[in-house]
This record gives sequence, C-alpha cells and structure tokens, in this order.
Amino acid sequence: MQVNNLIRKKILLVYNPNSGNGLFINNLDYIISRCQKAGYRVIPLRATGDFSMDEVFREIKESGRLSEYREVIAAGGDGTINICVNAMVKNDIHMPLAIFPAGTANDFAQYFNLSDDIEKMVDIALSDNLVAADIGKVNDKYFINVAAIGPVVDVSQKTDPTLKNTIGIFAYYLKGLTEIHNLKPKKVVITTPGRVYREKMYFMVVMNGTSAGGFRNLSPSSDVGDGKLDVVLFRNMNIFEMPALFIKILQGKHPSSKRVLHLQTNSLKIESEENLPTDIDGEHGEAFPLEFTVIEKRLKVFAAPADAKE
Repeated sequence: MQVNNLIRKKILLVYNPNSGNGLFINNLDYIISRCQKAGYRVIPLRATGDFSMDEVFREIKESGRLSEYREVIAAGGDGTINICVNAMVKNDIHMPLAIFPAGTANDFAQYFNLSDDIEKMVDIALSDNLVAADIGKVNDKYFINVAAIGPVVDVSQKTDPTLKNTIGIFAYYLKGLTEIHNLKPKKVVITTPGRVYREKMYFMVVMNGTSAGGFRNLSPSSDVGDGKLDVVLFRNMNIFEMPALFIKILQGKHPSSKRVLHLQTNSLKIESEENLPTDIDGEHGEAFPLEFTVIEKRLKVFAAPADAKE
C-alpha cells in the first residue's frame, strides 16, 4: 500500500546547503523519512551556484508530470525562497509552497508563524492549512517579502556569511551601525495611481510581508493577501533623531512619525537622478527606474494554524 502511495505523489525538496547553522542539513534524513511515511516520494535538489531552479520547473512542466507533485518545499533563507518563487512564476507553476526557515532572518516565514523546530516544520508541510499570498513584481523580477532602496540596503550583501550563520540577524544590525556615518539623503520621485511624492530619503522599503532584516515590525500593517504593497520611506533627518526613530521601529510605531512616509498601493514607480542600490529579498536588486506591481494571491503557502504558538 505504501509503495503505491510513493509512486502516486512526489514532494520537490529544494534546499540551500549554505543557509543557516546546519539545522536543516543535520535533519535531512528525518525530513525524508517523515514524508515517505506519509506516502510521498521526496525529490531532493541541492540549490547551489551551479543549479538552475528555472530549468527544473521548465522540465517538470514540459514533461507533463506536474500533476505527480503534491508540493514544493523550499528550505533556506528569503533569498532561496525568492529564487524558487521566481522560477515557479516564470514557468506558470502553481504547486503549494512549504517554507522551511533555514536562513538567517527568515522574514517571509515569520509572517506565516512558521516554527524553527524541524518537527513542526514537517507537520505544517504535510498539513492542508494553506494561505493565499500575493507576490510583488519590480521590473522583471518577483519578490516575496521586500524590495529595499537606498545607500544602506546592501547590508546583508556586505555581511560576512560566516558571521551571519554564527550570530544570526544581529550581524545585520552590527553591519548597519558601521554605515551610519556614510548616510546621505537621496532624492526620489514616487508615482502612484493617485499621487506623486517628491522626497529626500535615507532608505525605503516596498513591503509585501511585515518584517525585513529581522525587524519584525518594519511594516506592521502589511497583509500578504490584500493586493497591496506597503511603502515605508525614511525621510531626511538629523542624525540625533535616529535613535528615537530606531526605538519606534522596534515597537512598530514608526509609520505615524513625521520622519516616515507610509502608504499603500497596488502599483508605483520610483525614479531618481542616481542609480541607487537596491535589494530584493536580501539579494541584489533591479536598476532604476523601478516599476512595481502586485500579482494577487499568486502563491499557496503552508502556514501554521492560527492558534499555534511560536
């Protein structure tokens, strides 16, 4: 009976061996065992630099075997999830997505109340509790959680991977502190369907989720299923005002600050005289100008039950 079940359905398991502190790799056999006992054949794929997720999904689609798969499990940080989702969208793949938060900050996973306990991860992946989620698009790339713009948004790219894996999200904070003396406000023009904003800013984020870089309340009003993106822009300010604003960010109270522009929209365009650094889900982003749209409820994501505790 179990052999027939294994032949009937598969789970595509995509994992980044370089993410996090080894929790996932050390439990790979346990994960495969649990899935097999539930009646599914696991197809593991090691996502490294020489690996093309796009080609994998294209091959599955063209082979006519898409119906053989129950879901995709993506294990890694937001960057790994981003690569997986981009490949899914480009190849018109609509399989449910299970996220195993095995990266440093795991911001998108936090929105769905996903545990860092490996047993609970598998429980959720083998459940039927699915949540519909939007994804954002900026120019030719898709993002699950955040697109960031400004002089300091490349913090995660500059942070040593070993340091990130050792001390986690605090590595981002430490690196960010070293950039404060280099901060200079930049001029941007933001065009939405209803209004044009001309601002001087230090940095800004266009959010689908609620947290970024480990800041859980960076966009406290975001809803991944509302068909809108939340824009949070940090305006030009005196450096001595920054500590108080930082505390408000930790508390999720900053959107009401006069030093912050906050708006919700389903599309926008951002222009600047300079080609400012950009970041998409922790990886290098697109070049200016930036045009954003939302693809509503494009993903089906396995989430923890509403009454689950972290």
